[in-house]
Amino acid sequence: MQIEFLNLGRVNAEYDSAIRESIDRVLRSGYYILGEETAAFEREFARYCGVTHCIGVANGLDALHLILRGYGIAPGDEVIVPANTFIATWLAVSLVGARIVPVEPDPSTWNIAPERIEEAITSRTRAIMPVHLYGAPADMDAILDIARRHRLRVIEDAAQAHGARYGGLRAGSLGDAAGFSFYPGKNLGALGDGGAITTNDDELAERLRKLRNYGSSIKYQHEVAGVNSRLDEMQSAVLRVKLQHLDADNARRAALAAAYREALAETPLELIRVPEQAQSVWHLFAVRTPRRDALRDYLASRGVGTQIHYPVPCHRQAAFADQAWSALPVTELLQSEILSLPMAPYLSADDVAYVAAQVKAFFA
Repeated sequence: MQIEFLNLGRVNAEYDSAIRESIDRVLRSGYYILGEETAAFEREFARYCGVTHCIGVANGLDALHLILRGYGIAPGDEVIVPANTFIATWLAVSLVGARIVPVEPDPSTWNIAPERIEEAITSRTRAIMPVHLYGAPADMDAILDIARRHRLRVIEDAAQAHGARYGGLRAGSLGDAAGFSFYPGKNLGALGDGGAITTNDDELAERLRKLRNYGSSIKYQHEVAGVNSRLDEMQSAVLRVKLQHLDADNARRAALAAAYREALAETPLELIRVPEQAQSVWHLFAVRTPRRDALRDYLASRGVGTQIHYPVPCHRQAAFADQAWSALPVTELLQSEILSLPMAPYLSADDVAYVAAQVKAFFA
């Protein structure tokens, strides 16, 4: 039996006819940048997230970078980020010239540990950027409480959390603003790169619409030094189709995750703890074991594809080798032990049972 880690062709096959119709609609329109498809998707995604504004941009990194720029965060400022995350979170801060301040994760949730945030705050701190890692929201009640007391912005990195909830509210509506990625492998994935920003901040939204479009709100009039970062019409049309199915796909992921958790409960694997007030959308199903590499090799020999998210911590990347980082032992331990098992809406109960059986066989 062969079970790929992820097959994007199978992800999109269910919506093939609707996607092709949406692409044909864009082709017939003759309008490919900042047209009605993008405007419609922005309205629909804002409504879905429960916010006033959605601003489509070129990718998830741009979404985070532009939020920081929109809030005027610049050299001399500091931004608190999780130590345990994909590098885009850190790159967004470096792109505005601010200082990256990494904070270790909670060893049970693998998201940023709120109790460690306060000790990292200085007079130069401007924002906290929590990541909803693997689709599970960070502990936002505690983070928002800290931010209110210290008058800090909270910028959600929701790149893996389309549709996730915390306290009944959607990711993307929990902080001052949020950045999403629509990379093809995401729960809501385009057929190429794409991203969006969600917020209830009217002034920020107005600035961001200019910043993404060469600093312009009127053609050939450039009020600020902006960038070219626009979610195009083709991707917007595809995303409109897939947004209609997002909740159903997420429900399927949750059912598969529950099956995994039940089947693997008696193994030595450590499973992620999702806080009671949070609802994960299981972008990834990640597990922990000190025998990670041996388990991965064994599963490969049994036809099961896996991935490591992420094999090298951000502070150990060559991109940040010119900076001195304090010890981050929890992050380094996690990233030496975490392994992602297959997770996609098209998987069957039999697929999950087979993967779990091979995991059990390894430990037996």
